[in-house]
Amino acid sequence: MVRITLVRGDITTEHADAVVNAANSSLLGGGGVDGAIHRRGGPEILEACRALRASHYGKGLPTGKAVATTAGRLPARWVIHPVGPVWSRDEDRSALLASCYRESLRVADELGARTVAFPAISTGIYGWPMDDGARIALTTVRETPSSVEEARFVLFDERAYQAFAEQIGPSETG
Repeated sequence: MVRITLVRGDITTEHADAVVNAANSSLLGGGGVDGAIHRRGGPEILEACRALRASHYGKGLPTGKAVATTAGRLPARWVIHPVGPVWSRDEDRSALLASCYRESLRVADELGARTVAFPAISTGIYGWPMDDGARIALTTVRETPSSVEEARFVLFDERAYQAFAEQIGPSETG
């Protein structure tokens, strides 16, 4: 069973086999976590994303799916890029958000990654309510069979950290 830990910090400084990006379908960078990973990771990540776009994902990566690239200059081996859904008041997109975490673990298993650092996917610019995002993230990672030994949720601010901590209790917080 995967060990879940919480860290308040900057995902771009995490030493892990794989760092999960909160990507958009273009895979070509953006704001928030996506922009930070591309900036800190350097041009190698963008180059790898462009190659994916040219070969398999000409129209972009579908929401809920994930692919991996080099981590460039990040202190990780790989970046896993799932495309999170934009939150909607009128349509339940929870299955798509859960798919981001399942797909990230599937890709991590294919890569042989044992430690994976996750952000709170879709809870920034995509507007997903943090409490619900934390619930979906933690439930999905707990319930998804995987060879990953540690799923580390790297949460940028105290509000996000508290939302995740309330979902898992004190025994798993790091």
